[in-house]
Amino acid sequence: MNRRTVTVPLVAVGVLMVLGTAAIPITNHPEFCASCHTIRPSVDSWKRSSHQDVTCVDCHVRPGFRGFIEDKVFAGLEDVAITWFGTPTDPHDLKSSVDSDVCLGCHRAILRVSEVSTRDLPKPVNDVGLVMSHRKHMKAFEKRGQREGCTTCHARVVHGKPVKGYPIVIPRGHVKLDVESHDPDHPEGSALWKSSLADCVRCHDNQTTYDGRALRKDCDVCHVPEKISDFLF
Repeated sequence: MNRRTVTVPLVAVGVLMVLGTAAIPITNHPEFCASCHTIRPSVDSWKRSSHQDVTCVDCHVRPGFRGFIEDKVFAGLEDVAITWFGTPTDPHDLKSSVDSDVCLGCHRAILRVSEVSTRDLPKPVNDVGLVMSHRKHMKAFEKRGQREGCTTCHARVVHGKPVKGYPIVIPRGHVKLDVESHDPDHPEGSALWKSSLADCVRCHDNQTTYDGRALRKDCDVCHVPEKISDFLF
């Protein structure tokens, strides 16, 4: 084996490594993600959200080598191929996933929050009180095995907008403070239209079961009884 036979592949590998090292920070930037026209609305909504200091890859790429390869390299190449050669999904029908472990990397303290929240709640949620155990829900999601997690309830926290009287993006409410109609500014039936209308009663509907029992939608399941009475229909 002569020296040229060995040198050429080594040089090629070296060049690829240099290019790859230079490309990673570029492709990590949200504006690079926005270069795909179907992603632009999502990047614009991110800029207005409470997570505007957190980049796309911070949430959408799981940590570790496997997450990088599957969520960034493979998924990224697939998106590029679809954008250039396929039929891109309309912005209002885009779907993505954020692993709950990524959320908990910043928000793990939420698992230790008291089940009865008495502060740090936005109006009008604070007015009706909230009984919510994140740890209990996370355990239930894991046991159900349907790939549920943080974004089951908080899917629009970054790429949605507050509705009605809420100052932040949280699951849609259903007390008389919300009696006025809410018409999402997305095509009816689209993924974002459905997501913006979702609330807790999609599971707590007196029909969905967990551990052999139906999930009740009575008011005192989620709200402090003495606070909720004045807000019922």
